[in-house]
Amino acid sequence: MPLFKKRTVGKPGEWYYCLEHKKVEEGPECPAKDRFGPYASRQEAEHAMQTARERNLEWENDPKWHDAPATTSDDD
Repeated sequence: MPLFKKRTVGKPGEWYYCLEHKKVEEGPECPAKDRFGPYASRQEAEHAMQTARERNLEWENDPKWHDAPATTSDDD
């Protein structure tokens, strides 16, 4: 018997954005590797790619997430 049951039917009110089909779906229709979510509303799921772009930009500009710049030595 498997440890976790694969859920094939989504719950009403769970919204996802499918990266493969580039569409919003209610409940998980596609595999987890191909979707963002769950979102609380259809509107949030519709803006999933914009939200991801904004979060990526924040991460890229966050100094806490980057290593210190490499120091160069004058001995070379």
